[in-house]
Amino acid sequence: MKRALIILCVAVCFLSAKRLTAQTYQANWESLDSRPTPSWWSDAKFGIFIHWGVYSVPSYSKVGEYSEWYQFWLKQGRKGFSGKEKYADFHNRVYGPDFAYQDFVPQFKAELFDPDQWANIFERSGAKYIVLTSKHHDGFTLWNSAEANRSWGRPWNSVDVGPQRDLLGDLTAAVRKTAVKMGIYFSVYEWYNPLYVIDPELYVDQHYIPQLKDVVTQHKPSIIWVDGEWEHDHKFWKSEEVLAWVFNESPVRDDVVVNDRWGSQSRHHHGGHYTTEYGSGMDTGHPWEECRGMGHSFGYSRTETIDHYNTAQQLILILVDIVSRGGNFLLDIGPTGDGRIPVIMQQRLLEMGDWLAVNGEAIYGTTSWRIPAQWSEGEVVKAERGHHMTRYDILELTVNPPEGHAVKEVFFTRKADTLYAIVPVWPDKQLVLKGVTVGDQAEITMLGVGEPMSWKAQGDDLVIDVPMISPNIIPCRHAYTFRITHVKQ
Repeated sequence: MKRALIILCVAVCFLSAKRLTAQTYQANWESLDSRPTPSWWSDAKFGIFIHWGVYSVPSYSKVGEYSEWYQFWLKQGRKGFSGKEKYADFHNRVYGPDFAYQDFVPQFKAELFDPDQWANIFERSGAKYIVLTSKHHDGFTLWNSAEANRSWGRPWNSVDVGPQRDLLGDLTAAVRKTAVKMGIYFSVYEWYNPLYVIDPELYVDQHYIPQLKDVVTQHKPSIIWVDGEWEHDHKFWKSEEVLAWVFNESPVRDDVVVNDRWGSQSRHHHGGHYTTEYGSGMDTGHPWEECRGMGHSFGYSRTETIDHYNTAQQLILILVDIVSRGGNFLLDIGPTGDGRIPVIMQQRLLEMGDWLAVNGEAIYGTTSWRIPAQWSEGEVVKAERGHHMTRYDILELTVNPPEGHAVKEVFFTRKADTLYAIVPVWPDKQLVLKGVTVGDQAEITMLGVGEPMSWKAQGDDLVIDVPMISPNIIPCRHAYTFRITHVKQ
């Protein structure tokens, strides 16, 4: 007994000392921005976004718009947006003019939701983290939120109405049976929340902040991905105080990852990793992440056809391009109202998983090289950069360029002195890597093949002899990785 008490005292003292020596972050950007992004996220590279909620019942959008904005498009529309009438016509024809948005809740049953099946697909996709919409801009929560019911004046969460289960909790439990990290998306504002409409400042103090603390305390997410910040600055949302709580006091303070959407001027300036949305990502040394759906919408949209979905080739090349520039790729899926991941989305995820099973060594845990890519001859036209909805055609940049345009013929990633050269087109007999020099002991292999390849230095270039490989034994599709050891530059 005495020995057990001594061990217990030592353990308590150790943990107390650890907390005392841990950095305490102040409620100001200078201090908060000094917190490093946890390395697990920087190494992960590939995550899955999930937009799922009441909007998954109508699952309707004008092609090119977001179906999860159905309530907003229907009721108000965007300034200068001409599509409101289309949503109204659809809604009135299918549901009737007296059918309110909240009337969809009883139809949001999630009766086919199998969290273990979802988690299995995520793990097989090669994704290392998940971000689920715990609450979108309509305010409906996927966990048992007392704040949601209180401010809306009616049951407005998935435990009390609709599915009558803790969807976030059930998926979190399933995902945590795997090695995949579980995170949440959380909208800081709600379009038509009665308290927000009447007194936005009171909404922040009595709804938003306690609700965020509740979901973080209950479900302990590894990622807090906030959104909906654009109507007010960070001072209004009290973001510095919130993040100080997250980093100092919350149960996830040690390894949680946050994004940059904490106020109308904070994107790409403050918070955690920087975000772009349906864009081409960034060119920066700061941690960043591009998020986009497989089609035009985050939430499931029945108006999208096969022609609106990115192919596996496009998604794999987007991942490679983003990782070569130091970013992460958060790829969205939109489940149906009854709780299924559409089969086409499952297929795309599994195709990415097949590719990563062969080439993951060149993706996970890598860093950018001195140049992210090698361009071919021709006019170099780079993808547009920006926060939201910039043009980004990965096939034009790689395998199907406009006449006279250069392409990215090789992407690079690295680990220490090992360089990975990822090519989107199978090389014809030889692969020439410009400006790559290696030591005499260098060994070059193709991931998934393993047999060393012959090579030679030719001036400042490295020339690799690519053997003929039967299509029957080619290790993967869409992009091929050459592993080069003892790289000097």
